[in-house]
Amino acid sequence: MIELDTRGLLCPLPVLKLRKLINSTKQKDKIKLMTDDPAAIVDVPHFCNEQGHQILESFKENGYDLFIIESFTN
Repeated sequence: MIELDTRGLLCPLPVLKLRKLINSTKQKDKIKLMTDDPAAIVDVPHFCNEQGHQILESFKENGYDLFIIESFTN
């Protein structure tokens, strides 16, 4: 699993960093995204839905949001 810690970054940086990372992954790689950006609970699911990636899990942990994303890159 690839970890991406974007805590401390605000919109749109968490999604932009996620996009950049996903572009360098293989199909079905799993990414653990950690963010404390309040907009991420809307932005990350929207990005994944638009780009065809799947959120396997999302939950709050220690005051930040955590997303487990499976990449579906071309």
